[in-house]
Amino acid sequence: MQGTSTEPRGALTIRTLAMPADTNPAGDIFGGWVMSQMDIAGAIAAVERVKGRVVTVAVEAMTFIAPVKVGDILCVYCSVERVGKTSITIAIEAWVKRERLGDRVKVTDGQFVYVALGEDGRKRLISS
Repeated sequence: MQGTSTEPRGALTIRTLAMPADTNPAGDIFGGWVMSQMDIAGAIAAVERVKGRVVTVAVEAMTFIAPVKVGDILCVYCSVERVGKTSITIAIEAWVKRERLGDRVKVTDGQFVYVALGEDGRKRLISS
């Protein structure tokens, strides 16, 4: 998914502010925090598409492209990549607005796979 695009692909799903509490020892935002924001956004997109509960089962092709800094606004964009019988793959891009005002920069992308669950907690078929 990594590329040199200048515009995000997909729908803006969440925006949040990178805070000092989320930094690693180098002073950049911890990659795990970015990944968790992407997982939250991907789950929102998956729930909307499958019209029900989902769980994350895999993260594929995740690439960290640039660091996220304290004060950046993290914007996560999602698009449905593939819908299977019980699973859905969401393409996710994370972009930042530097210092809340600056240029938009792509920082991470990946594909997250979710499985649809029924009320009994077991995987269920996704209706078209």
